[in-house]
Formats: sequence, structure tokens, C-alpha cells
Amino acid sequence: MNYTPKIFVTVDVVLFRKMNSSYEILLIQRLNDPFKEYWALPGGFVDENEELETAAKRELFEETDIQLFQVKQIKAYGNPKRDPRHHTISVAFIGEIDSLAEAKAKDDAKAVKWFSIEELPALAFDHAEIIRDSIEKHIIKPAY
Repeated sequence: MNYTPKIFVTVDVVLFRKMNSSYEILLIQRLNDPFKEYWALPGGFVDENEELETAAKRELFEETDIQLFQVKQIKAYGNPKRDPRHHTISVAFIGEIDSLAEAKAKDDAKAVKWFSIEELPALAFDHAEIIRDSIEKHIIKPAY
């Protein structure tokens, strides 16, 4: 019996910046379905023969024009229903950037915006869970 898995691998990036005494997270507004118009973490599919960290940095740059040199893997998310199109596993990364960095919507991002971690909009996929875990690991219990 020849088995071909139908599970896709994606990456998501939780990008923090510190403004005054609080933190903000960069989100993109999705241009396409699923979750068209919803806010989401920058991310996307891992290309064939691409390392996960490389994919995370590439997707962040393609969608926001922000280039990071360091990201830290935090966790994998594999709920089979996290993406209505098909079964995806997302590997989440966190990074932090200077408050002066400017983001621009590119690729399949309709818009980009910094949100206070205290006032997040409705989010696509399971991104609220990813952000909660990232806040716990990066802000409550610093990872760096």
C-alpha cells in the first residue's frame, strides 16, 4: 500500500515591538480566503526543501517588508481543523523588532497594523492561541 500524506506545513511569526511600557504585535489583514479581511499573523506555506526558520523570515518579509535576522521557534500547532482548506501544521516563531521599524503590506496582505497585546481584533485560524502562548513565553516568561 502506497500512502501519500495530505498534510501541509506552514509557519507563523509573532512579531513584538515594545512601545513605551507595553508590547504590540504586527498583524496582517488577509487579502484572500479563507478568513478574507480578518487579521492574522504573517506567515504561510513552507516551500519544498526550505528550512522552517528560513520560511518564517521569508513569509514575514514577503507580507510586511520587515527583514528579521533572528526568530525563535516556540511551538507547533496541529489541530486538523485549524485551516478550513485542509490539514495544516503550523510551526510558530517569535521575534522582536525596534519600535522605529516600518511595515508595508505586500504579497497577500491587504493591510498591516500594530496592535496592542491588550486590544487584539478577531483573528483568523488559531492565531489567538498562538499569540497567547507567545505572550506567555516572551513577555511573562522572557525567552531571550
